[in-house]
Amino acid sequence: MRALISVSDKTGLIEFTKGLVDLGIDIISTGGTLQVLKDNGITVKAIDEVTGFPEMLDGRVKTLHPKIHGGLLAVRDNAEHMSICKTHDIGLIDLVVVNLYPFEKTVANPSVTIEDAIENIDIGGPSMLRSAAKNYTSVGVIVNPHRYSSILAELQQHNGQLSPHTKADLAGEAFEHTSRYDSLIAAFFAQKITQKNQSDFPTHITPILTKISDLRYGENPHQKAAFYKLSGSQGMGDLIQHHGKELSYNNLIDIESAWQIVQSIPTPAAAIIKHTNPCGTATANTLLEAYTKAHQADPISAFGSIIGLNRSVDNATADAISATFVEVVIAPHFQDDALSILTQKANIRLITLPNFNATNAIQYRFIAGGVLAQTPDTHLSTAQDLTIATQTAPSPVQVTDLLFAMSVVKHVKSNAVIVVKDGVTIGIGAGQMSRVEATEIALKKAGDHAKGAVLASDAFFPFKDSVELAAKAGITAIIHPGGSKRDQESIDVCNTHAIAMVTTGTRHFKH
Repeated sequence: MRALISVSDKTGLIEFTKGLVDLGIDIISTGGTLQVLKDNGITVKAIDEVTGFPEMLDGRVKTLHPKIHGGLLAVRDNAEHMSICKTHDIGLIDLVVVNLYPFEKTVANPSVTIEDAIENIDIGGPSMLRSAAKNYTSVGVIVNPHRYSSILAELQQHNGQLSPHTKADLAGEAFEHTSRYDSLIAAFFAQKITQKNQSDFPTHITPILTKISDLRYGENPHQKAAFYKLSGSQGMGDLIQHHGKELSYNNLIDIESAWQIVQSIPTPAAAIIKHTNPCGTATANTLLEAYTKAHQADPISAFGSIIGLNRSVDNATADAISATFVEVVIAPHFQDDALSILTQKANIRLITLPNFNATNAIQYRFIAGGVLAQTPDTHLSTAQDLTIATQTAPSPVQVTDLLFAMSVVKHVKSNAVIVVKDGVTIGIGAGQMSRVEATEIALKKAGDHAKGAVLASDAFFPFKDSVELAAKAGITAIIHPGGSKRDQESIDVCNTHAIAMVTTGTRHFKH
């Protein structure tokens, strides 16, 4: 028997190869792997001794030869194949141990050059893997170093042979390995070399999803679930859990919502999430003040919530959070003493997320039998984007609250209306079938505090009814995208009640 070994990841290589040699298996190898084996006293034959050709073109051509691929692809019970191998002195290869150039690790470096990336595209390795996997009934193919011990044990127990089931399983793993590798290269070419515009979506998408963990269950206990990381993207797959029980399916969705909200606010901010919607969001001069105001906005809904913070968590904020029942806290950092305070609660999950760049990411959403893709809604309105539609102009303080309100409302499920006062969401109407119902809920939540507050809508008002409700509640300024055929009716109501109304021209539906 012969084994061909050529690996980039040399984890466990020496022990495994020595085990093969002890079974009487001859070893063929190439390049750096060959040298490592020799340095460890293992008898090994160089690939050029098998092919009769030297490694050439800076190592680009080593194993692309009939004496290699013939030895891998020959069907053992095909008499014609065996005759051809004998005629051309092609020795059979029974085991291939290959893992590929570290392309993914190479391109993960932000400063990688295209030249370095290209040189880390493996050619001979995938070719050998595909040849061996295609002929899996005769050839064992190993890509995962973590399988060395179990494979060696099976070879030792069965006189150097692998079972048909094991060889088929290994072949499937090899094809998965090369598929993933090719998809990473294709994604790199699309992003860095062909340089498609962000608005251009490719004809084919081959996302690479790597399982991080199984989850206890899905949205409900009778549903199964797992958590996967999308390769090549920054986001939830990079989160670090510092404390607490395992995350659930619903936790992860709510954590993303909390993090997206606070990351869109430049000043110290806190967002308290229930069922993907904020029940309270606030900004202030300090993180403690922001959290306190966000919690006070709706303390009943805040019970058992997910908290997002955009500053390092200090002792005072940790003390305030620990005074109530919280499922998860996500922040850029936790000070040591703050961690000590919060970890006194056994189950609270404490999360940091070092990489979260939504600007360049494509968002994918699975629907039955298909996938939707879109660029993220990263637009933030500024004072320069506002068009004053009414006779009354907003004050500078109102403009600040209006812009804060619009930065939050885009994260609320549509139809969405929110009421803000002094940097705090005092009323939120989320996910309603009509805009007037969303307005009614937001104003009901705000209660008497709506007097002197501002109101934001994620889309235009189709009728004047919502604006009439706002005027009755004492709202003094309104922000919305504008663009309805009936905009003037809403403007007229505002003029009658001396309410300032501004439009942004940008809708923020969230479904």
